[in-house]
Amino acid sequence: MTSKELACEAVRVLDKKKAADIKMVGIKDISVLTDYFVIATGTSSTHVKSLADEVEFALKQEGVKPAHTEGYRSNSWVLLDYGGVIVHIFTEDARAFYDLDHLWRDGEAIDIGNLLTSE
Repeated sequence: MTSKELACEAVRVLDKKKAADIKMVGIKDISVLTDYFVIATGTSSTHVKSLADEVEFALKQEGVKPAHTEGYRSNSWVLLDYGGVIVHIFTEDARAFYDLDHLWRDGEAIDIGNLLTSE
């Protein structure tokens, strides 16, 4: 599974589980950290954790496990590091505080419209 395919699958899972404001940003041309960030917002700390659990479960079914996870104890954000893709899931307040959307604005905004359900 390529980094882009993995990022797309994470977007699909997050959308299916009602994450808000999902974005995919390509940063491979501006950073050595990863190829893609997937950023999403959950409605509560419980929702953030369940979104992260669902992404981890779905990707594990595809034979992909995160190299590193962070934030499960924070009650406001979770990071899943898959090497070529880093998934960030925040509460609304934490997303505003960390402001990754602004910090990585020079990255390539990937159009994910075709990955999202129309509900």
